Amino acid sequence: MYERMHLLSREDFDKIHQATLEIFKDVGLAFHEPEALEIFKDAGARVDGNVVFIEEGLVDKALKSAPAEFQIEGRDPEKSVTIGGQNLVLAPGYGSPFMVTADGEQREAVMADYDNFCKLVQTSKYIDMNGCLMVEPSDRPAETAHLDQVFSNLVLCDKPCLGSSVSRQAAIDSIEMAAIAWGGKEKIKNRPVLMGIISSLSPLQYSAEMAGALIEYARHGQVSMVALLMQAGATGPVTLPGLLAVQNAEVLAGIILAQLVNPGSPVIYGTTSTITEMRTGALAIGAPELSMIQNATMQMAQFYGLPSRGSGGLTDAHFPDMQSGIESTLALSTTIMSGANFILHACGILGSYIAMSYEKFLADEELCGMLRRILKPLDVTDERIDLPTIKEVGVGGEYLTHERTFEHCRSEFYLPALMSRTDYESWYNAGKKTMKESATALLEKRLAEYIKPDINSDIEKRLAEYVSKRKAE
Repeated sequence: MYERMHLLSREDFDKIHQATLEIFKDVGLAFHEPEALEIFKDAGARVDGNVVFIEEGLVDKALKSAPAEFQIEGRDPEKSVTIGGQNLVLAPGYGSPFMVTADGEQREAVMADYDNFCKLVQTSKYIDMNGCLMVEPSDRPAETAHLDQVFSNLVLCDKPCLGSSVSRQAAIDSIEMAAIAWGGKEKIKNRPVLMGIISSLSPLQYSAEMAGALIEYARHGQVSMVALLMQAGATGPVTLPGLLAVQNAEVLAGIILAQLVNPGSPVIYGTTSTITEMRTGALAIGAPELSMIQNATMQMAQFYGLPSRGSGGLTDAHFPDMQSGIESTLALSTTIMSGANFILHACGILGSYIAMSYEKFLADEELCGMLRRILKPLDVTDERIDLPTIKEVGVGGEYLTHERTFEHCRSEFYLPALMSRTDYESWYNAGKKTMKESATALLEKRLAEYIKPDINSDIEKRLAEYVSKRKAE
């Protein structure tokens, strides 16, 4: 197949890899977690203060032990997902402190918003996995908010979910709560039921919180999704090839640490890097360069034989408007077409990550459905070509009333939930509804029809008791 967007050649892969090895050898990476330094020392890496220098042998060993594909289980086993290969897994937004209302006002997010997003994920046909920290609830103490989030993840949704990685303790809490849901720690050891988002601190650092969380997830055989948000021209080189080299060093360093802790533990190679808007110094996630970085990053993951993570429906717009639609479609479609296995921020993001929107979530969800449709291979068979019907209708006939059309019309085409396909007069007479208005109506319907998935009452009680106990400590 002719691939128009294939930004890196085999020679480019080798150049970026060799540049990375040189960064490892001559510059190193800082780890602000003492245990991480000891793990690297024990593996034979040179450690100077908190800076680790990594030899090529450790890189090769880690790449050999990291799995190319793995499964993450949901509470409902039927909803488990596979990461890697040709598989695509979509998850909602992450990390936003604000909500944008239907009339464009910004307000602080609360726990009820978080719960609503859990319900939207549960009822979604296109979102495969629940997030964590989908919004930062202002009505919960920051130190313990992760407990409520993980509780909601496990109780309100039975799809696979992310755990918290805002600190080492948050990772431990997530694993402990998952163990309650699955019947004990021994039941989830090296059996992925959680994914932790591990973000490096650019340039070339890992905070104590992230390194500690990574160690805990790897130690228990849970998924470490290693990624970063590097800003070209601010926290990373201004040239995209330079950014790719530094980014590669940061991601591989995290993957190496995970493999040193527990060889074979599942990891994902990812990014959400983009450029700096040089006129203001702001982060620009709606930029076309983000899509270029996404494409190159997915290619690098494939070069290493690792599952990949890309970014979803990203935009700098503060409202679900034309800018939001253009930027989100560009970002999400490029990432999907570039072969990403796992996509975070697939739905809901506004304002360069600052906010989530219910209406934007549903609009992005529609986009996810449309993209999934065009990814579905055509099943070209004699029966589906259907020459007998073509011959029967012949020249100048019509297919609209043919029995074969009636037979396949409900399954052959994608049927949108929000997009208008009526004529102008019908749309006008129905109140000239905008897509935003349709999304608001759909939101009310989805939340009203939500049914909490089955969960053993004793398990739910024990999860609630764990949350209460930890909050009291």
